[in-house]
Amino acid sequence: MKENLYSVLRAPLISEKTARMQETNQYVFEVAQGATKADVKAAVEQLFNVQVQAVNVVNLKGKTKAFRQRSGSRGNKRKAYVRLGEGQSIDVMAKA
Repeated sequence: MKENLYSVLRAPLISEKTARMQETNQYVFEVAQGATKADVKAAVEQLFNVQVQAVNVVNLKGKTKAFRQRSGSRGNKRKAYVRLGEGQSIDVMAKA
């Protein structure tokens, strides 16, 4: 069952912007391409034992890049913005 949860949530995204968002109880995760808002909400609630208020999902198109006079493209990504309930938090920097 836990393997399925880890296939929905791929990794937390860590940047300056997401660090500022964590102060307002909002966290960002890279998720699977086929993951729905309900899947993400269930996975976060079960893995971290928190109450999720809202989930927003964004699709990011892969960039076209040139490397040694050849064009290639990076893969598409999907990320989820998860807002937690008041007084709850997730330690995304903890090592597994």
